[in-house]
Amino acid sequence: MVALPADRDPRPVRTFQAFTPEPHELAQWLKRCGIRTVALESTGIYWLALYEVLEQYGFEVRVVNARHVKHVPGRSKTDVLDSQWIQRLHSFGLLNGSFRPDQQIRKLRTSAATG
Repeated sequence: MVALPADRDPRPVRTFQAFTPEPHELAQWLKRCGIRTVALESTGIYWLALYEVLEQYGFEVRVVNARHVKHVPGRSKTDVLDSQWIQRLHSFGLLNGSFRPDQQIRKLRTSAATG
């Protein structure tokens, strides 16, 4: 579930699946709508591939701890409302991103783990 500011698109909330090619479709839609930064809730492992795709498209991606978002007052619990709430908090600068090493470090870690 992805939400944009309401003035960026006639349908500012959309659903995308986690499997290729939809992350690329999502990134292209965000680009068309003039989005530069993305807050991504870290739930399960599904965010990892999406993070990589968004990074490839040049977005500044902030991985947001789901527990942190949960404890901000005013949160409603549906996927649509969650995505809109995260977008709103992000637009106000109220979300802290989790540490994520840059791409070179991630590649080194992967090769060290498999080599």
